[in-house]
Amino acid sequence: MTNNYLIDMDGVLVRGRTMIPGADQFLERLRTAEAKFLVLTNNSRFTPRDLAYRLSMAGLNIPPESIFTSALATALFLKSQRPEGKAFVIGESGMTTALHDVGYIITEHNPDYVVLAETETLNQDLFTKAIQLVINGARFIATNPDPSGPSEKGIVPGAGALAAMIESASGKKAFYVGKPNPLMMRTAIKYLGVHSADTIMVGDRMDTDIVAGVQNGMGTILVLSGITRREDIDHFPYLPTHVYESVADIYP
Repeated sequence: MTNNYLIDMDGVLVRGRTMIPGADQFLERLRTAEAKFLVLTNNSRFTPRDLAYRLSMAGLNIPPESIFTSALATALFLKSQRPEGKAFVIGESGMTTALHDVGYIITEHNPDYVVLAETETLNQDLFTKAIQLVINGARFIATNPDPSGPSEKGIVPGAGALAAMIESASGKKAFYVGKPNPLMMRTAIKYLGVHSADTIMVGDRMDTDIVAGVQNGMGTILVLSGITRREDIDHFPYLPTHVYESVADIYP
């Protein structure tokens, strides 16, 4: 049986705006094998359409419908919890578009939720408003717990680091939707229409990608083209099913 694949993006297929060598051939092998795959990313700054264009500029042909972000997972979660609700959002177009697409209103007036996603604009007034809304009863949702993430400028604060500021000031903990939360993995598997037992998670981080795969009963492949180094593996209480230098070495 051909396996299905959930594939992390940053550090696995691309590094910044540059394709990791062999990533295009890996995707072509998946298509030839008729394997279903989904590019799964905690990156919530961009819409799938934006990401598809950025990936095409790096030489990777991946349609928007094959890209699943933590923003999409967050929007689908909120829709399932409180359809047609209201949210105050700190984030970029990837997050706001996903919420609009599921029928949400974005407002600072009595929102049901404060939603925090990655942003490179650290506006103190916005964060102060978010803190006040959370203190006054808005539920606090964050797209993912990543403390940092890559950008064209280098490492930047991730949603987890930004959420910590609101958590500390408000005394309220966020609910994190993205990896390694099993919720995002289950949502992605449902979106792809496959079963976890027939799916492999490919990622470059032991603390998000691999643990998420392990917790959801999937096979896992750690690639060493991103964050985790080979010597880091033994620091974790779980192991990947396979370890490769990059996706160039993966044959479905």
